[in-house]
Amino acid sequence: MSRIARRGMLAAALAAGLSGGAAAQGSAPAFPTRPVTMVVGFAAGGPADVIARLIAPGLSADLGQPVVVENVGGAGGSIGQARIAAARPDGHAILFGSLAQATIPTLYRRLPFDPLALEALGMVNEVPMAIIARRNFPATNLAELVAAIRREGRNLNLGNAGVGSTSHLCSLLLLSAVGTPVTLIPYRGNALAMNDLMAGTLDISCDQTTNNAEQIRAGTIRAFAITTPARAAALPDVPTTAEAGLPEMRMSGWNMLFAPAGTPRPVVERLNRALLATLRDENVVRRMGELGSLPASGERTTPAGAQTFWRAEIERWKPLIEAAGQYAD
Repeated sequence: MSRIARRGMLAAALAAGLSGGAAAQGSAPAFPTRPVTMVVGFAAGGPADVIARLIAPGLSADLGQPVVVENVGGAGGSIGQARIAAARPDGHAILFGSLAQATIPTLYRRLPFDPLALEALGMVNEVPMAIIARRNFPATNLAELVAAIRREGRNLNLGNAGVGSTSHLCSLLLLSAVGTPVTLIPYRGNALAMNDLMAGTLDISCDQTTNNAEQIRAGTIRAFAITTPARAAALPDVPTTAEAGLPEMRMSGWNMLFAPAGTPRPVVERLNRALLATLRDENVVRRMGELGSLPASGERTTPAGAQTFWRAEIERWKPLIEAAGQYAD
């Protein structure tokens, strides 16, 4: 075979390889081609909304398209999840999820959508919970608070942001650890519960530090413990539940990005890369710290790791909800 013939065959092979590569690239869905809607299943101004709006600019910058936060509140986050369940699985509509996505499958026994039909994109952050009380509550530490609960029982009221909310789950966990029922008062959101706590008409609550760190630092409410293994950087003087004598009282709130089930893997991976880039932003890290939250890290920031953690959380909370017998429907 002549040198010219060999060159011709090599050129043909290279051309075929290039055209095959272009075809393979062309088979992947173009993304994003328009603005991305990030649904938050709770009202504006709440803990989830604050973090969603904090990361939205970073996601927008990395994706090259606007990421628009849309609040679709109601029914403990299930209305927002239903919106994503019905969305086209192309990555242009995603859910800024929370612990609610781990409790909805148990709390709601009749749903018009499959609550497990989500693709985890990666965890965003974890949030300590703070056990708090009105400023003039007659206890100065967690041991005295536990003694007061056991002594007063249903004479005390414990507020939360509604059935299925993170603060409601924290309340159930606290009462399970203490072994004494009190009067549970569900509010229509965190802000209303906080208003009553600050006014002194609500006795106790257990809520995310993103929702109470400023009030704790200002002294308008009293904090007894943080429910994570380490103290919160935003509240260094508040001991952990393990330090304060209630080690079984351990939990954290969390936020996670989800896409509709069936979203193509390249789109899932692209959204995950945008999330990871955002979580490395110094301004995002600093602001989360000020709010008492921590950016997620490690395996849970990957789609597979986040999916595994989410399913484990569903199994963790299911028996506690069933034992309480408190369902949202």
